[in-house]
Amino acid sequence: MRLGINLGYWGAGMDGDNLAVAQEADRLGYDVCWAAEAYGSDAPTVLSWVAAQTERIDVGSAIMQIPARQPAMTAMTAATLDSLSGGRFRLGLGVSGPQVSEGWYGVKFDKPLARTREYVEIVRKAMTRERLTYAGEHWTLPLPDGPGKPIKLTVHPEREHIPLYIAAIGPKNLEQTGEIADGALLIFPSAEHLEETAIRHIRAGREKAGLTMDGFDVHPTLPIALGPDVDALADMFRPYTALYVGGMGSRKQNFYNQLAQRMGYEKEAAEIQEKYLAGDKTGAAAAVPQRLIEQTALLGDVAAIADRMAAYAAAGVNTLTLSPAGFTLDERLAALRTGVEALERAGLA
Repeated sequence: MRLGINLGYWGAGMDGDNLAVAQEADRLGYDVCWAAEAYGSDAPTVLSWVAAQTERIDVGSAIMQIPARQPAMTAMTAATLDSLSGGRFRLGLGVSGPQVSEGWYGVKFDKPLARTREYVEIVRKAMTRERLTYAGEHWTLPLPDGPGKPIKLTVHPEREHIPLYIAAIGPKNLEQTGEIADGALLIFPSAEHLEETAIRHIRAGREKAGLTMDGFDVHPTLPIALGPDVDALADMFRPYTALYVGGMGSRKQNFYNQLAQRMGYEKEAAEIQEKYLAGDKTGAAAAVPQRLIEQTALLGDVAAIADRMAAYAAAGVNTLTLSPAGFTLDERLAALRTGVEALERAGLA
């Protein structure tokens, strides 16, 4: 099993530390460094900054938002980053959510599966450097009855095939991801529930495309924190979990809340959302079950983290991306080193 890191959003107050974290992960042999975007920092700029100051580690977008860019622009960005980084770029895509898509980008959040499929098809076709034509429900290239003509990408990517990942949570999205992508970016993954909540759907998509799970990257992200007091470590992640389960999306359409329900936390997910949307963020965080945090984060000493890593490997995880937690840079760097030590202790290096 390989290791990655996720820097999250640039501009969250740890920017100077983030570069040091990426460089230490590069030195330690981590496989990939991901950066996110929502409605603040954009992923490609951050990744170009990191790629320029690292040597071996891949850089990946987790995610570049589909409503933010036309697919041909995404192909241009991917080709440029892959070329500049010497073949170290991974393209992660996702539809974001209705609040961001419609409120920030002015793009209607409808038919996300069909949009994702067409988007991926256009990006991949553009990356082949053949003249770009496409006739779909959401995109038509070139536009008919106008001056547009088929154009091909002028940039030569470092590699013919840039790995393409999709951030997926729901069963239908996971199945389509297995069908059309090289990997799935998962959030709030529980080793105990991974087969039922994710992998069986991915496998169905692979089978639909006539493929096996061989070569497909099951790629969850988990926070990691080192220390003897697991309860105190879990408290660090209560606001984060409450934000996603309670406040991401709307009352009717919150993918993370639905995931928590599928993991057996129906009552708790409803309580977290009710309190969060009522403005009681403290109460929402307090309502997050300890067990949910322990199932979706790596907490404790090296031995405990190694045991959890072994459970994820047994569940079918290929790459485990870590979000190193800590109040200081030294604590975050220590968490990175713990990740490598735990992987070796589990016999997975």
